[in-house]
Amino acid sequence: MNKQTVFLLQDTKELNDELSIKFVNEENFEVVGCATDGISAISVIAEKKPDFLITGLVLAGYDGMSVITRIKEMELNTKIIVLSAMTSDEVVTKVISAGAKYFMAKPCNFPALIGIMKAFANGKDNFKPNPTSYFHRISLEEKISKIFINVGIPAHIKGYNFLREGVKMAVEDPEIINNITKRLYPSIGEKYNTTASKVERAIRHAIEVAWNRGRIETINNILGVRAYVGAEKPTNGEFIALVADKMLLEEA
Repeated sequence: MNKQTVFLLQDTKELNDELSIKFVNEENFEVVGCATDGISAISVIAEKKPDFLITGLVLAGYDGMSVITRIKEMELNTKIIVLSAMTSDEVVTKVISAGAKYFMAKPCNFPALIGIMKAFANGKDNFKPNPTSYFHRISLEEKISKIFINVGIPAHIKGYNFLREGVKMAVEDPEIINNITKRLYPSIGEKYNTTASKVERAIRHAIEVAWNRGRIETINNILGVRAYVGAEKPTNGEFIALVADKMLLEEA
């Protein structure tokens, strides 16, 4: 695959910089510009004609929806991926209808983003889910992220992404909880290019961080059961199973 060009249009310079650094290690993609203002971005995008635009929705100048509309009016072949914390069904419907190729919820799962971009770059659009499952996918990630933030698991530690991936896997395949060591940890490790033992330790650390912050009552309230008291902590598998069960009950 030829190197694909990427333009970043997020609401803060910090987020653009964070994503730019991650793209440095991607041999298939190259960042050719960044902006936080929709109006100034349009002229640069028209000139550079990037293969991909990764845009937010809340921006200075033109907002994300206006940017998408303008790019479509210019008939550019730029593939638009929206990265935003605004994940209601109504917002996602408008974004996709306006011409975006994909919608991802913040915080950004970078390995997943790269996988999506590679698929689009290779002309594989047929993996895109139908609207019902598409909204479920976005909603699920958002719900898991909100739970982790509320119980005190910070998004910047490695265990956060590993734990979120584990919950998603348990929702899709509940039986995987019975094979956490042989299936779940190795699968997460393969996705994030690390070992199963490091995945296990990082998840354990993430759970310990939440418990050390003393949010036991919050955790019990969120899970809907009085599962833990005092210093008692769940195992990795127990915590993943509890959060996955909550997700499945909400979808029932």
